[in-house]
Amino acid sequence: MRPAFEPLEHTADLALQAWGTDLAELFQNAALGMFHFVTDPAAVRESRGRDIRLEADDLEGLLVEWLSELNFLHEQHDELYARAEVDSVDAEACRLSGQALGESFEAGRHCVHTEIKAVTFHELQLERDEDGWRAQVIFDV
Repeated sequence: MRPAFEPLEHTADLALQAWGTDLAELFQNAALGMFHFVTDPAAVRESRGRDIRLEADDLEGLLVEWLSELNFLHEQHDELYARAEVDSVDAEACRLSGQALGESFEAGRHCVHTEIKAVTFHELQLERDEDGWRAQVIFDV
């Protein structure tokens, strides 16, 4: 059984590879990987949910929009997320609905490992394989 995600070696930025049996699980696992770069998601309570609805021109763009929106919500609301839940992904229309689950940052209780400046299209990969879906994403830090 393969992991949900794994960090990848990258010279200046952060990168990860994520997997999922379907697109919803892939997008959730990519988000979880990004959250691990920012903090320890196990230390974050799921006391608040932020609804997310997105559209893009293609699936690669939808993945970047999803992760970028999660990062924006983290920065805008000073929140950390334990996980993200994808309710639906429409591959034909390139639409997604889901939510980020977490809480407000508390300096004495939470640790921020790094701040992500942007989710990039650089070396972005999103493909179907024999077990489902795989993605590679690079984050500008």
